[in-house]
Amino acid sequence: MFRMFIAIALFLFTLPAQATEAGWALLRNGGQVVLMRHANAPGTGDPANFDIEKCGTQRNLSDRGRQQARRIGALYDARAAPVEKVLTSRYCRARDTAVMAFGAELVELFDALDIPPDDAAAEAQKAEILARIDAYTGSGNLVMVTHLAIIEAMIGGSAREGEAIILSRGSDNLRAAGRITFN
Repeated sequence: MFRMFIAIALFLFTLPAQATEAGWALLRNGGQVVLMRHANAPGTGDPANFDIEKCGTQRNLSDRGRQQARRIGALYDARAAPVEKVLTSRYCRARDTAVMAFGAELVELFDALDIPPDDAAAEAQKAEILARIDAYTGSGNLVMVTHLAIIEAMIGGSAREGEAIILSRGSDNLRAAGRITFN
């Protein structure tokens, strides 16, 4: 009985690593679209004086988040996962994640990846994101750095801070074909 418990525990602990390896295998081939939640930014929501143009009024990356963002980029390079373009929310925590991970030259602001202010905006943003995903035909990977609310709306599931979700395209519903977790 004890051996069976150990075997099950070992199996469960290896699942994230296997899922991550499957994700890297998809990315090495290129042509993938990745939804990625911004790196570690402690807290929830933004202050009452929030201004999209002023990082000082927003919830920002922590030191850990900045290290995590740099590690994400280093791992993409080390794993030979080609990145063709990075679209990011205008929020500083998402934009900083994108720039620190992939370099400013690949990063383009994409308002549809911002946190939606209401349900009507959320539906319009989802349609705009889906159109960009459907239109993507590059040979490298397209990375979209965004927020939990957008990821939940797009795939109906959650993501940790800094987690990359490789999308399965080609049907009416997006789903995660692979995941890569960056601690």
